[in-house]
Amino acid sequence: MINPIERITQNRIIQLFQEQLGYTYYGNWEKREHNSNVEQEILKKNLLKRGYSEALANKAVKEVFDAANTNAGSLYDRNKAMYSLLRYGVKARPELGENFETIFPIDWKNWNQNEFGIAEEVTLAKGQNVRRPDIVLYVNGIALGVLELKRGTTDIAESVRQSISNQKEKFNDWFYSSVQFLFAGNNTQGLKYGTIETPDKYYLSWKEDEQENDDYKLDKYLKKLCFKERFLDIIYNGVVFDAGVKKLPRPHQYFALKEAQLFVNRREGGIIWHTQGSGKSLMMVMLGKWILENVANSRIVILTDRTELDDQIERVFNDVGESDIAKTKSGKELMHFLTSPRPRLVCSLIHKFGNKTETDFDAFVKELQDNPVKTQGEIFVFIDECHRTQSGKLNQVMKAVLQNAVFIGFTGTPLLKEDKKTTMDVFGRYIHTYKFNEAVEDGVVKDLMYEGRSIEQNLTSQTRVDQWFESKTAALNDFQKNELKKKWGTMQNVLSSKSRMEKIVSDILLDFATKPRLKSERGNAILVASSIYEACKYYNLFLQTELKNKCAIITSYNPNMRDVSTEDTGADTETDKEYIFNTYTELLKEVQSSGNKSKTETYESDSKERFRKEPAKMKLLIVVSKLLTGFDAPPCSYIYIDKKMQDHTLFQAICRVNRLDTDDKDYGYIVDYMELFGNVTDAINVYTSELDSEGFTSDQVQVTMKDRLKIAIDRLMTAVETVEAICEPVALPKADLDYIHYFCGNTENPEDLKANEYKRMALYKAIVEYIRAYSNIKADFVNTEFNELEIKRFHQKMDDYLNLREVIRIASNEMIDLKSYEADMRFLIDTYIKAEESEKVSPFDDISLLDLMETNMGEAIESLPKGIKGNKEAVAETIENNVRSKIVEEHLLDPKYFDQMSVLLQELIERRKQETISYQEYLVKMAELIRQVNQGKKDDIPASLNTKGKVALYHTLGDENLALLCEETIQYAKQEGFRENMQKQNVIKGAIYKIVNDLAKVDEVYKIIEAHKDEY
Repeated sequence: MINPIERITQNRIIQLFQEQLGYTYYGNWEKREHNSNVEQEILKKNLLKRGYSEALANKAVKEVFDAANTNAGSLYDRNKAMYSLLRYGVKARPELGENFETIFPIDWKNWNQNEFGIAEEVTLAKGQNVRRPDIVLYVNGIALGVLELKRGTTDIAESVRQSISNQKEKFNDWFYSSVQFLFAGNNTQGLKYGTIETPDKYYLSWKEDEQENDDYKLDKYLKKLCFKERFLDIIYNGVVFDAGVKKLPRPHQYFALKEAQLFVNRREGGIIWHTQGSGKSLMMVMLGKWILENVANSRIVILTDRTELDDQIERVFNDVGESDIAKTKSGKELMHFLTSPRPRLVCSLIHKFGNKTETDFDAFVKELQDNPVKTQGEIFVFIDECHRTQSGKLNQVMKAVLQNAVFIGFTGTPLLKEDKKTTMDVFGRYIHTYKFNEAVEDGVVKDLMYEGRSIEQNLTSQTRVDQWFESKTAALNDFQKNELKKKWGTMQNVLSSKSRMEKIVSDILLDFATKPRLKSERGNAILVASSIYEACKYYNLFLQTELKNKCAIITSYNPNMRDVSTEDTGADTETDKEYIFNTYTELLKEVQSSGNKSKTETYESDSKERFRKEPAKMKLLIVVSKLLTGFDAPPCSYIYIDKKMQDHTLFQAICRVNRLDTDDKDYGYIVDYMELFGNVTDAINVYTSELDSEGFTSDQVQVTMKDRLKIAIDRLMTAVETVEAICEPVALPKADLDYIHYFCGNTENPEDLKANEYKRMALYKAIVEYIRAYSNIKADFVNTEFNELEIKRFHQKMDDYLNLREVIRIASNEMIDLKSYEADMRFLIDTYIKAEESEKVSPFDDISLLDLMETNMGEAIESLPKGIKGNKEAVAETIENNVRSKIVEEHLLDPKYFDQMSVLLQELIERRKQETISYQEYLVKMAELIRQVNQGKKDDIPASLNTKGKVALYHTLGDENLALLCEETIQYAKQEGFRENMQKQNVIKGAIYKIVNDLAKVDEVYKIIEAHKDEY
């Protein structure tokens, strides 16, 4: 049967679990009452069967059930506590006075001693709304997996979104306290998996034995992942709780872990080569955790030059209960730890372990070899980025000092031929490889798109400037182009007779004004400068632009008066050192140092955090060498290179843009101002030095970037072909009615509409992809070989496709919700395609117009586009949409106040629609409402509430003294880094509870603290 309904697929999968995987079928639990994530009878029966006494079994069942069904803490907290209980066992004693024993709810060592079962249509009725997962996987009666299935024509993303919504508090988040695996599948796209609170973009696909092609991919990978032994092994050895995020291994990480276990058991070292961005740090953590648990008397030394990795490792090991950790900053301190029996895990930030010159380096190594240090325990040394030249020397020193240690090197880059001998001598052969091309193919990282740009030095005439501007803004519609021209009215002055650096700044600013990912503020960028001096020059240039307060400089520099004490030349000019010092002194002027960090460290830490999490507020980081390795920021989409780089340094730098993010991030873009590759071809090899390809083909090890224009053309043509193929079956003459019949059926028949829904979804997605492809290449049509007629056809197709989309949407009476695959579509249409659409909304993008409405409503209305201002209904709707957007934007900062504003707005809208208020009176009342929304507080707010945070606390608690006491308590209780640390959050929540004595209020207050990042 083509495209079987879900029921048939579900029956097949149930049969697979029973007959091929050996799971017990518990039945259809749709009408069964009191379904639970811990089925107590099944758990007790298994514990008794494994030899535990009745008394111990009863105590264990009660503790497991209580832990799985507690309301205390977030879902993450509850799941983490439950995982710990399952993994490490329940401590109980049979009778008072007897010794404690450990009862394991799951037998991790003997997987066949457990009972694996499934139930279908498991009704969950304890939440506010009933949900019914398709299939639940139980081990000893404990729900460890949930599978959501869809028919083959329904996108697997629907299953993923259903799983995510099921975990919300208003549904049945209680059930997911014990769940480790969340599966989503259909017959056409196969299987994806995640865990609790995994965002949809991070749901993973398994990949193994690709040559096997007998089954549906859904069946194949359920058999791979739910095979009893592996299912438990992944849960036991692969789950990591990392700073509020629960993670499961990707397939390459799991297989690397299994290979590495074999090497460790043989006490053999080796190299794990996992490309940049594929989760190498997590790999270190999983392997380190396994060694400490499975190798008696083992100790681990992790050497890295990345502070973030150092911190992450400490954090994750603390989260898994491994607190015997030390961090060192010198070789001497490290050796001191290794001659003592504790700690078991030592992290070391080392740049120069053997501080010796080239000439006496060999003698230094020999001296160490002749006088080995007496270390304690079985030592395993992990070295991050083991390919580097300085690491090669460091590795020799470590090998000389720790003669009996096992060395495991981690690298994200291929080995250069010249480095091969040093690296292989120290570490040995490859344990596991996961190369760049594989990661791109698997969708683990984004592909890289290259564009070389030469900066014209002769933009001296107005004509040349106009031509340059026209070429840069060719993608924009006329309205957007005119808006940009107003902003860039001094283009002639900006670009003529200015320095190369100023031209690069102008070029980057135009990218922020024209490139979809940057203009939408979902993405941001890094600029790599040649020196700290140049970085400071760039920073000061950007301060004169709209990126002021939205860019930061991050280098290895830390201002010190000693730097400039001898720099005064007597002339009235700055030296380079003085310029750097003065730049940093100025930018750090308002920074308050946090915790034990210096002002510079605080500034850099805050800037990086905003860059990662708030791309609209931190659009550009200017760097020299820092952050070019190991810095993980999913929004980062463009890297501008104005520095000579090659090989490893270049590859690591450009991989800052290859992390996954929202669907509108299609590639990582590299813009090269240094002409690093001369004349580019279709694919540019990142490495110019010869790579070691022994055991691989050269294609497998080489890293290539695609030429941006060639890929843009391919993408456009593919998008056209896709839409045309979807529309091919529509009957001639392909008029509106023919399209409606094909995509909707009989629009009065709900069953027809439902049956054809998959066609409409495919059409909508294909048109969105065309919009993206078209927007991406529109500015470059002039540089392609398309003739005028062909280009005109592409423009016409855009209009045709948008009209078709609207016809089908209206005929089917469905509002297309802008889900993840359409998140950027409104923006793209407004910016690149339909000028008249933009005219309706663009004037209100600027908050100063809201201010204008507050003070002079007549003038504000007059400033609206002519298509709106002559129509009272359109004016009202435009104002209302704008005010509503402002309320939504500010809501998190003060929920109670903006809830009131929302009610007032809705009342005003109702009165307008019911015509119980004159148009003029409506405008007066709307101006007053706008004033209140802009003000963000009531007029009679007490003077003591002098910050937005205090005002929000007052609105929430309703009492001035209580708000001030709460503020004081929070400021006293908060600790550095509390937003990333659940324990520190709980300290704050505990302090709040002592004041408000109400759990619901605690949550409300804490959300306000979370939102006001500038105050708390």
